Amino acid sequence: MNITETVKQLLIINILFFIGSQFVPASNDILALHYFESEKFKIWQPLTSMFMHGGIMHIAFNMYALYSFGSAIEYRWGVKKFLFFYISCGLFGSLLYLGYNYYQLHSILSELVNINISKSDLYTILNTDMSSGDYYRPDLLLQNAGGIFEKYSMSNENFSILFRAAQVNQSKAVGASGAIYGLLVAFAMMYSDAELSLMFIPVPIKAKYFVPAIIILFDIVYGIILKGNTGVAHTAHLGGALCGYLMMWYWKKNQFNNNRWDR
Repeated sequence: MNITETVKQLLIINILFFIGSQFVPASNDILALHYFESEKFKIWQPLTSMFMHGGIMHIAFNMYALYSFGSAIEYRWGVKKFLFFYISCGLFGSLLYLGYNYYQLHSILSELVNINISKSDLYTILNTDMSSGDYYRPDLLLQNAGGIFEKYSMSNENFSILFRAAQVNQSKAVGASGAIYGLLVAFAMMYSDAELSLMFIPVPIKAKYFVPAIIILFDIVYGIILKGNTGVAHTAHLGGALCGYLMMWYWKKNQFNNNRWDR
């Protein structure tokens, strides 16, 4: 099947954003999705982060998936319905990512013991720059906010807790993966018997088994339960997949612009 028009435009937009981010590194802070209690968060980031990517392999994988599955879906739905679905899944993925970070941050802060730190000092610590490239370093946190830690005679345990909290507060997400996972779910529900395969799995697997297996094994088990250190926003994946499933289920049961998805 030839590439459809909306998929082609999305590919172009993502590639332009990626090239632009290489020449203007500051765009990563402005357009990537930051935690909503961070001082770097902006209201447009849940949308713009969908068009940002962290590296050549990241964008290559997402754009290949968009090309592979998007055209078949757009061909069935048309431009408006396809674009609505794509953006909705991406935004829902961003919201679930933010919600999970909120849960993580406040769970971590609840571990603080024998300390009555002021809100202003806590805010300063959580937003103190401690980044070194793609990594966060506790020595930089101590160096840049040492006065506050001395003020409270901070124990090693509480310092470690605040470092983990600052990691969550300063984390950011980029990529179209939430929208892509929505497309994967839609494809699996529309073309359930289509056979898919990965390079390291030589046996083709039907889409109705392949997509749930990826979501369960990679994102739920490895990413969430085992907390694998992949640098991947697994909750954004799950949010996009959940949104895709709910929208597909709803459209199957109800009309959308006078058209059923399975007609």
